[in-house]
Amino acid sequence: MIRDEQIDAAVAALRRGGLVAFPTETVYGLGCDATNNDALARLYATKRRPTSHPVIVHLPDTGDLVEWGRDLDDAAVTLARECWPGPLTLVVRRSARVPDAVTGGRDTVGLRVPDQPVANALLRAFGAGIAAPSANRFGRVSPTTADDVRADLGSEVDVVLDGGPCTVGVESTIVDTTTSPAAILRVGAISEGRIAELLGGRVDVRTAGEIAAPGTLSRHYSPCARVILVDAGAVGAHAAGRLAAGDRVGLLAPEPVPRDLPAGLVVLDPPMDAAQYAHVLYARLRAADRLGLDVLLVVPPAAEGIGAAVADRLQRASTP
Repeated sequence: MIRDEQIDAAVAALRRGGLVAFPTETVYGLGCDATNNDALARLYATKRRPTSHPVIVHLPDTGDLVEWGRDLDDAAVTLARECWPGPLTLVVRRSARVPDAVTGGRDTVGLRVPDQPVANALLRAFGAGIAAPSANRFGRVSPTTADDVRADLGSEVDVVLDGGPCTVGVESTIVDTTTSPAAILRVGAISEGRIAELLGGRVDVRTAGEIAAPGTLSRHYSPCARVILVDAGAVGAHAAGRLAAGDRVGLLAPEPVPRDLPAGLVVLDPPMDAAQYAHVLYARLRAADRLGLDVLLVVPPAAEGIGAAVADRLQRASTP
């Protein structure tokens, strides 16, 4: 349980330009004062993130949308009203208070109100926007526990707030509301179908990196182990071939796990459904590295609902 004095210490760190890692319902974020250019420069340097790659600003309350965005259209207002707090990031035209360092010089900014008690307590106590990409090195596996953050970033973070494992486990859906129709730039826990339903019509999907947005590079979310996507029926043959080549091979597959697997294959604990797959995905990718696997064979879930977000992350993790 996070104590008030821990929140106070985190707020003090943010106000002096420091970095604070904190949990959200999606993944742990690495946060700084979204209006402090020096703090933003340190954030990018710690992440080893290209300064042209925008970061998301987390807000205390839905009402803050009008403080950080401008010329808001009906899509932005509707999605904020229906989905905040929650795992949805809205891309809107930025207000004058948003510095270039947050947006990579673009005229738009990604905004979100998270749905996690520690994050919400921190944001309310700070009383302003916190710029926060995931709390890991750029392009690597996102953290879903405080221990993951410490393992990746160590002493480079001033305060780590431990709120336990993240409940969702994959990053927020990103929707660009400055286009007509609105466009999904990153799939996440809120599905394309739900977005279309709320907006009363068609929504475009532009997740191949056509528009710069967090987590849309062709290779991302990558462990050191090589990730290879396979069909359930082909696991045995793929595993046997890799084992014969001298690789240490693991398998991540949902229930029911394929049968008649070769000896020597390391089977990671299987998720029961798509929601659990999302919840444990990054933990399993990190486990592959802790176990010293050379190759991780992965059977993705059906690309429906949150399963589409899991499949997206696995596709990017498997890109050579």
